[in-house]
Amino acid sequence: MVSDLPKKTLNMLAILALGVFLPGSGLAGSYGAGISNSQWYLSESVFECSLVHEVPGYGRAVFSHRAGESLSFFLESESRLMRPGRGSLVVEAPAWRPGTAPKSVGVVHVSEGHRPVSLESRQAVILAQSLLDGMRPTVTRASWYDGSPVRVQVSNINFNGQYQRYRSCAANLLPVNIDQIGRSKIVFASGSKTLSEADMGLLDDIVAYLAADITVERVFVDGHSDRIGNRIDNRALSEERANVVAEYLKGRGVDPDMITVRAHGDQYPVSGRAADNRRTTIRLQREGERPGLQQANGYGGASAG
Repeated sequence: MVSDLPKKTLNMLAILALGVFLPGSGLAGSYGAGISNSQWYLSESVFECSLVHEVPGYGRAVFSHRAGESLSFFLESESRLMRPGRGSLVVEAPAWRPGTAPKSVGVVHVSEGHRPVSLESRQAVILAQSLLDGMRPTVTRASWYDGSPVRVQVSNINFNGQYQRYRSCAANLLPVNIDQIGRSKIVFASGSKTLSEADMGLLDDIVAYLAADITVERVFVDGHSDRIGNRIDNRALSEERANVVAEYLKGRGVDPDMITVRAHGDQYPVSGRAADNRRTTIRLQREGERPGLQQANGYGGASAG
């Protein structure tokens, strides 16, 4: 019966069924492309630039640079090969460069899921530079099945040319991404309805994003006030705050038919501090989203009524 097989044997069968070849003794080994099959591919847009490298038998190595963010790096694999925990990241010389000592970049955290290794900007930049220098970054971590070391090597072959194209792509990225400005907030001084230089900078970023992303079909601009003073004056002030934002967007070329302006006065406070409630929120609605299920007491969601 299958259920009577040792657990280690079952793990081995599962890996073989996935078509994964693990060279060396036991199930552990090294994964990496050679001279004949090392390729890098660039995916480019104003929203993101990605350098993708297939690692035979393992998955993919990816440098990703989203608009408004820094360069990052991650490994992807559909097979669970590495045990979660602390792994090592070392930059090694290829076999045809003997005598060059490996250089430790630091500890990496290996996690569950299909993206077990993710590196922040500093380490990603070190990896990119090492590849440009003809070196091979290598992540090592114990295997989940028997603790033997699993090594994933990133090849430098054919990297340089694609990296230069990536740099051109990165220079043309938008200043922000949807996660950064999809829900935005402008805070006003007491009684004020004037935009600061920083406020206008934020709105300019929103305008640039709207010009590029055709999936955004609606811009909700919601004005709010604190609870100081009477409600009639507060509602009028919140409307003026919303209008000054909407008019700025229109003046920068945003289609007026996309913009919905609403004034809520002091109806939706977000905190007990008056300064936090003197605000106008801007929310970008993309195709397929349902604003009627959200409220205006957050960062620009639609009101319930």
